[in-house]
Amino acid sequence: MSDNMWGYEPTSGYIAGADLTGYKVEATDGSIGKVDKHSDEVGSAYLVVDTGVWIFGKHVLLPAGTVSGVDAEARRIFVDLTKDQIKDSPEFDKDKHIGDSGYHEQIGGYYRSHRRP
Repeated sequence: MSDNMWGYEPTSGYIAGADLTGYKVEATDGSIGKVDKHSDEVGSAYLVVDTGVWIFGKHVLLPAGTVSGVDAEARRIFVDLTKDQIKDSPEFDKDKHIGDSGYHEQIGGYYRSHRRP
């Protein structure tokens, strides 16, 4: 994962300006859902993933730094997290995520603590 949790890794294959909405999201141990919304704003890039029935319709906010790869042809995004790590993550709060730096710190802190060594 990226040292900058809110920016895409240069090696991820993400192309700035690409629309990732609808892409399938793959954890290290299987599919977790689809991208419902995304942003590539510098220093605040993220994905909102709809996990569907997998964890009862929960939406999660994944900082761009969790993305390990983007396959535009297959419309898939790979994240460097397990399904359980995503399931246990804080739920996406649409009211807090815009303009609440404390919320972004909470989310970033959760994912930083789950980095692979």
